[in-house]
Amino acid sequence: MRSTRKTSLLAAPLVTAALLTLSACGGSTDGSEDDAAKPARKPAAAVSVKTVDSALGKILVDDSGRTLYGFTKDKPGAGNCDADCIAVWPALTSAKDVKAGAGADAALLKEAKLGEGAEQATYGDWPLYYYVGDATPGDVNGQGLDGEWFVIAADGKLIRKAV
Repeated sequence: MRSTRKTSLLAAPLVTAALLTLSACGGSTDGSEDDAAKPARKPAAAVSVKTVDSALGKILVDDSGRTLYGFTKDKPGAGNCDADCIAVWPALTSAKDVKAGAGADAALLKEAKLGEGAEQATYGDWPLYYYVGDATPGDVNGQGLDGEWFVIAADGKLIRKAV
């Protein structure tokens, strides 16, 4: 009996602290929220792809100048890059439709479903990826890696030559 009482005495302050913490983190449970207390959200920025001149010819980049790649193991319009792959080769995704910028052909620009509502931009038949090893706009450090990753030309084809 003594140990039960001791446990109860120790547990009570812990439960109270946990409830106070949860109430401080939670919102109202009736679905209403005070609009004045909500932080202002910026609308998602539209993303575009364009072409730029490089040592490989005209290549596809995003609106920030970051090089976009295709993966030879992908099927037309469908990515085949798993979670480990995506960690090194992040997909070009956007909450809004990706637009064609200077030099890019809007007819080649589409989207592929990734699951749970996410969509990856595709150009030609190739889902678009970045390479984490590209530090600055215009870098093409992923070109030819593992014989599977290549920059994409303005015509939507992979450029398979070395830098």
